[in-house]
Parts: sequence; structure tokens; C-alpha cells
Amino acid sequence: MKRMMKPMILGAAAFALLTSHALAADGMADVKKAIASGHAQSVKRLQDWIALPSIAAEKLNTQEGAAYMKKLALDAGFQHAEVVQTSGVPGVFATLDAGAPKTLGLYFMYDVKQYDPKEWTSPPLEGRLVDKPGFGKILMGRGATNQKGPEATFLAALHAMKAAGRKLPVNLVMVAEGEEEIGSTHFKEIVQNPKVMAALKKTSGIFMPSQSQGPTGAVEITLGAKGVIEAQLISSGEKWGRGPTRDIHSSLKATVDSPVWHLVEALQTLVSADGNKVAIDGWYEHVAPLTQHQKDMIAAQVRSTPEADLKKELHVTHWIDDLPYQQAMERLVSQPTVNIEGLVAGYTGPGGKTVLPGRAEAKLDLRLVPNMTRAEAEAKLRAYLKKKGFGDIEVNVSGGYDPTETAEDSAIIRAEVATYKALGQTPEMNPRGAGSWPGVVFTGPPLKLAAGHFGMGYGTGAHAPDEYMVVESRNPKIAGMDDAALSYVKFLYEAAATN
Repeated sequence: MKRMMKPMILGAAAFALLTSHALAADGMADVKKAIASGHAQSVKRLQDWIALPSIAAEKLNTQEGAAYMKKLALDAGFQHAEVVQTSGVPGVFATLDAGAPKTLGLYFMYDVKQYDPKEWTSPPLEGRLVDKPGFGKILMGRGATNQKGPEATFLAALHAMKAAGRKLPVNLVMVAEGEEEIGSTHFKEIVQNPKVMAALKKTSGIFMPSQSQGPTGAVEITLGAKGVIEAQLISSGEKWGRGPTRDIHSSLKATVDSPVWHLVEALQTLVSADGNKVAIDGWYEHVAPLTQHQKDMIAAQVRSTPEADLKKELHVTHWIDDLPYQQAMERLVSQPTVNIEGLVAGYTGPGGKTVLPGRAEAKLDLRLVPNMTRAEAEAKLRAYLKKKGFGDIEVNVSGGYDPTETAEDSAIIRAEVATYKALGQTPEMNPRGAGSWPGVVFTGPPLKLAAGHFGMGYGTGAHAPDEYMVVESRNPKIAGMDDAALSYVKFLYEAAATN
């Protein structure tokens, strides 16, 4: 009589081991074929997404953007996706159950910055394919690299897995927002939704699809990001009690105060004369200095990225105070800032218009580093303006959040490193990105999850004209869209195998 065999139930560790061995053995030829076959559709998917701009600052397509994100998730294989309403801009929550032992969190943003078509060499919502010397075929459009391009590439990976008949090696929980570009004002409401929070607590970490290659092909892993405050400062004759309450003839400046100069004076008090050091009382009180290990990370990046190449990419010729390259990069990572995004008053059209404006407005962003907090920084800004005699100036904070940090030895970062090495890359560690993303909602309490960015490929021009990503690379050092999609598949397998 044949002995009955008990069904084998794999634990997470055994599943991970088998997953890792299977990946190494098969080379993923079926997935590569599916990615190549779906290339045109993947590019079209990105172009269609770019054609629907969701701009929170203008309240443009906030509901439409969320509905489209939901559709993209369902089309890619998520069994459940829903629009989550907030007291402001909605977001999207989606889950994909692959029957795997491990669940990975996924963060998307689908909003974009404003744009002026006159500044672009091709229409910013067209997603035009353009040949770019040294790179190959690029796709140009608002959101191409920040952030729809890498996210659409990750969706292409999911479509390819489905077409190849493969189950994902991990389950996915996705949270997506439509107002990252104004400081993620209501994103915490989405994450704190009981249904969303319960799903996120089951994840082993969070990652955001990104294009992590530089123009030379070098790959970077960031272990955190600065926090940010988005604020608007308004000076008006009405609130000030001096100057006009509406625009008047400029000849009257001889006898009437100017709300514009009042704002300019207030702005100048926030920083040193050159604008490079913040003067707000107590601003540096809790700033954590770089450790030697973090300085060593920056030194490694400096050695691998020529200074001239970086300056060319950034369209600059000097660093602050003409600092040496490494010191400038240390400052980039370690220093909090007060920046004027925009300054508007009176008439700015063609020709002149002799007016004395009754109102002036400045848009600011304040970047924060560990161990600063948004609440502390906002309170210090308001107190400082009042102390300096500018208590009449309105301070409207539209959004923001604290800095975020993830340990270098966390499972998600180790999975990223292992994937890049398997792809023939030696990733460089960056202790902190100079930009911001709301990772603290994941890395902070109550979730306390590791969070990072992952993805091959290159793009540039975020927030600027002619934003683009490389779609079909002719540079062997830089991944095109198909190779970047494959990198996501390999990362999911590696994440499943890393404990």
C-alpha cells in the first residue's frame, strides 16, 4: 500500500529560499519576452497618464486623477482598489494578494507640478518621444521622471508578470496620493484610515518606484529624505494697517508705505545677507550633524560623479561660498534651508505699469533635517517674524512633514543592494536625499517601517521645463524602460527572499 504524503506547507524562509533559487535558475526569459511584447503599450500607458495632469495647487483633476490611479492599479492586477476621500484631496488604496508569505508596501504619487508650455520644446502633456544624443530615445512630458515615469514602469512589470502567467513573489499594499507636490497635506488621513492602516501593518517595508541612475549610469540608494514645509507669506496694506489696501499710483510712494518692500524686508530677516544661512532663532537647535560614516558615503559619491558633470546637469557654475565639491555635497545633505519659490506683487505683464501694489506674496519651502520637526520649525518661523516686527504678515502653511530615515541594514535596503549587484551595479549610499517625500508616515509611529526608493533608469527635469525619462537607451550604462521594468521584477523576488 502506498503511503499517503502529507501536503508540504512552506514557511516564509523556505519560500524565500526556493524563490531565490528559482529566479537564479530560470533567467526570467518569459518575463523579458512579455516586457518586450508590451513595450509599445507601456509607453502609451505613460503618455495617456501624462495627458491627465493632476495638480493639487490648482485643484486640477484631483478626483479624476484618483479615479485614473484606481483604474491603473486594477488593470495591473490589483484585485482591490478604491478612492479614499479625505478632508481635502483624495488618494488611492489598493491590494494585490498573490498568496505569498510576505507583503510589501508600495507608495505612489500621481500629482505633478505646474508647467508653462511656452518654456518647453515640446508640449508638456504630449509625452513626445525624442532622440537625445548620448542617451537614446526619451519621453518628454510633465511627470516623466517625477513620478509617473518610474511608476508606469513598475506597472509595466506587473503587466508583464501577468502576461507571463507568473504569480508575484510578494503581496502588495499600495497607497497613492495626489498632493505630494504641495506637501502631502492630507496624505496622513489616507494612511490612518483603519482599513489602510491594518493592511500596511502587515507589510515588511515600503518602497517607491524611482529612477535611481545618474547621467553616468551610477546607481544611488537614499537612506532618508529631508522634511519640508510649504508656506505662503502675504503682506497687505489691509493687515499691516499701513500702505494702500489696493493698488494705487506709484507716484504716491513719496508719501505712502509699500507692502511689497515690507515683505521684502521680512524675507531678508529670515536669512543671512547672502541668503545662505537661516537666521530664524533656534533654527539649528536640534540639527543632527553628519556622522563620519555618512561623510564617507558622500565621499564615495563624490569620487564616482565628476563635479563638472553634476554642475552641467544642474545648470550651475558655482557652489555656495565656492565650497570644494565634497563640502558642498555634505552641506546639501546636512543643512536645513529657507528657499523662496516665487515672489509676486503688482504688475508683471508686458511693459510697465506705474502702481504701488497693496499686496505682495512669497511662496517658501523650508527643508528640514533630523532631528527637526515640522511643528517646531513652523512655530519658530511665526515667532521670529512677530519678534522682528512682522507679526502682520500672514503665514499660510499648505503642507509638510518631518524628515525620514531608514537603517542601512534594514531588509528592504539589503534587498535593493542585492538586486542592484545582481544587475551588475555597485550602488552608492546617500545618507539623505536633498528633496522630500512623506516617508515619515511610514517610518514614524505607529508603523515604524523601513522605507526606500528603488528602480533602474534615468530621467531629469523634475519641476522644470523639458522633463524627461530615457525610454529606449542607446547608452549601455543606462537602463531603458524595459530593463527598468525587469529590475522591478527582480527586486520583488529579492524582497521576498530577504529577511
